[in-house]
Amino acid sequence: MVSNPSPAFSVADDADAAIAPLIAADVTRGVCRMLLRHDCVAMAEVPLGDGRRADLMALNLRGEIVIVEVKVSRADLIGDGKWTDYLAHCDRYFWAVPAGFDLAPLERPDFLPERAGVIVADRYDAAIVREARTHPLPSATRRKCTLAFARRAARRVITLTDPDADGIGWRC
Repeated sequence: MVSNPSPAFSVADDADAAIAPLIAADVTRGVCRMLLRHDCVAMAEVPLGDGRRADLMALNLRGEIVIVEVKVSRADLIGDGKWTDYLAHCDRYFWAVPAGFDLAPLERPDFLPERAGVIVADRYDAAIVREARTHPLPSATRRKCTLAFARRAARRVITLTDPDADGIGWRC
């Protein structure tokens, strides 16, 4: 994954950010656009099988799994005690925050700055400001997570064309 945003993106000059605070959906949208630009397909609100739900899970061309946790408030970030559970489900882990967010807490040892990356996003794009270190998943875990991701994605596409299919069969 490349950390450069599209040429038109400027976190510092985003007029929209000054007008209204960004909500999680805005940050999610910007991050998804950045990931897609780098051939990394993402899906929001992905159950992980252990009762947890990733804000974003993405797959790149090499089959690496990336999880992105979106935070738009300091209180939500500081109060999140479950995020380390996500590390067992991904090769790379990122925090995504809106432009202007205080990044200082993400430098604390309990947020594993040597492992977790940081993405700054607005409604339209995002930039990686700290790369995430890769920790390859065991093959069996990768297969399980990739298959679950593919099945969830297919299920979501089916329900777009047939909303009544949501109540049939396996639930994602």
